[in-house]
Amino acid sequence: MRTNGIEYTAQGQTAFCDLGTPPKPAATEVLIRTEFSGITNGTERHALMGEHVWKGNFPSRHGYQHVGVIDAVGEAVTDFTVGQRVFFGHYVGHRAWNVIDVADAGGSHLTMPIPDDMDPRHAALLGVAGVAMRGVRRMRMGVGMNVWCLGGGPIGQFAAQSARAAGARVTVSEIDDKRLAVAKELGAHRVLDARKDDLFDKLKEAGQYNAIIDTSGIPSLLPDIFAHNLLAHAGVMGLIAVRSDVTFPWSMMHSTEASIEVSCHFSLDDLRVLIDLIEREVINVEPLITHTVPIDDAVGIYDTIRDDPRALLGVVFDWR
Repeated sequence: MRTNGIEYTAQGQTAFCDLGTPPKPAATEVLIRTEFSGITNGTERHALMGEHVWKGNFPSRHGYQHVGVIDAVGEAVTDFTVGQRVFFGHYVGHRAWNVIDVADAGGSHLTMPIPDDMDPRHAALLGVAGVAMRGVRRMRMGVGMNVWCLGGGPIGQFAAQSARAAGARVTVSEIDDKRLAVAKELGAHRVLDARKDDLFDKLKEAGQYNAIIDTSGIPSLLPDIFAHNLLAHAGVMGLIAVRSDVTFPWSMMHSTEASIEVSCHFSLDDLRVLIDLIEREVINVEPLITHTVPIDDAVGIYDTIRDDPRALLGVVFDWR
């Protein structure tokens, strides 16, 4: 078993760190040997660059998407078995092994078995998919809703698919041609190039939006929504992208009786819903995976995240 992990040593710099030999699991713990882990593009780049809440926080470890095999279980564990493949979603960074207490029946351990026929590489993106699903569920998505999703990164693509799965009509806006093509392939009803001067005219063609999902973090977004009257009465804005501060016109909320939802993680129930939709091919993962990389090459990937983040979409590290 490997004993290394990934650490952000300084702004824009990563290196491997030694975790040591894993301990024997206590009575209610399991030991998970990592096979794959997925990068959380937005969060990890913010942390790598010391932005927002991560300013000056070095050394540090980031990431919350692990797929692995249970190598040992404590004597009181009944719901997990040795040899079982699981997803593990705690925010612990990329690690070769994890020991987690699975005693909580409510699922705070965020450890879930993966179906035998599910591609484990796909499962390595269940974290960002879970963030998207939780955000969409909190936004009370439903059949016939008109939805605008800003941003075609991993969370934006999963949010658009989750909204469509709930019966919404989905518009995706992006500034990258490849990501626009992926959004179309994954079933978005309209894709709009956000670089074009007529973006807001094109957005208004579809009428007001019952839900607006922000995975881009554009500072001017809320004033722009208000200025162009894009939010329907009693609409909801889901601010999933990380922000330091949020400013909006007061009358924007008063006149529309709108609401704002903020979501940044997920539950076991969100993962359960996602796995079911992926198994039924309602949500598709494969077009989002642009890189499957041996873990030994991880530092080079983080250099790309630092210097050219749009070159990457879904990135999965292979620890085997």
